[in-house]
Amino acid sequence: MIIDMENVSLMKDGKWILKDIHWKVDKGESWVVYGLNGAGKTALLNTLCAYNFPTKGKMEVLGREFGKVMLGEELRKQIGFVSSSLQQKFNLSYNSFEIILSGAYASIGLYEKPTQEIREKAISLLEQLGCMPYANRSYGTLSQGEKQRVLIGRALMAEPGLLILDEPTNGLDFVAKEQLLDTIDKISRTENAPTLLYVTHHVDEILPVFSHTLLLKKGEVFATGKTKDVLTSARLSDFFHLDVEVLWNHDRPALVRA
Repeated sequence: MIIDMENVSLMKDGKWILKDIHWKVDKGESWVVYGLNGAGKTALLNTLCAYNFPTKGKMEVLGREFGKVMLGEELRKQIGFVSSSLQQKFNLSYNSFEIILSGAYASIGLYEKPTQEIREKAISLLEQLGCMPYANRSYGTLSQGEKQRVLIGRALMAEPGLLILDEPTNGLDFVAKEQLLDTIDKISRTENAPTLLYVTHHVDEILPVFSHTLLLKKGEVFATGKTKDVLTSARLSDFFHLDVEVLWNHDRPALVRA
């Protein structure tokens, strides 16, 4: 079991941010967490990464039960996390290779001398993700799409059991977005790929590889299950309080007004 949440709730400043979350993710599944702004997606991710601890309920991530074992850094080392917010934390003068290398130490920056084995692994990821042409370019000169690829490479350095992609296509144009989605698809199909958790509020980004979907609304689970069972016209019309139709093309959904 990768994620096991039973009746998990989170209170902040006297307000329930997450309420009675029941959610299980098994190894081999890839999930989408879909919700509009303010749905509680960030709170859910911070809880998975042990930045928040549930106010009530039982929770286990990667075999570690909250409240019974030490979590924090040890758990986060097993979780690869990619988010646009991370981009602002890096020294823009670091090159792509150095940032990917830093993933071996789960550090923001490179403070240790990498071994030859670690360097070879980073080079392999540069090649796998198509980052080699800008391996020696400073991070600050990269496009948004290139930066996201580098962050994915950094996240994969530690061979995480869970890879969380938090709205990774923010700020990308159509071509860059599709190129990044192709990269994510390839990662999902590699041998010993981590469990993928893709967080978005854009239905059209949901790739066929994402077998399951969780709909999150106002801090509560609206629906969970196999993606094609969850993303139906009737269910999403109820979810949005707006009549919509889900159209499928090459096993990818799109929304239109009904």
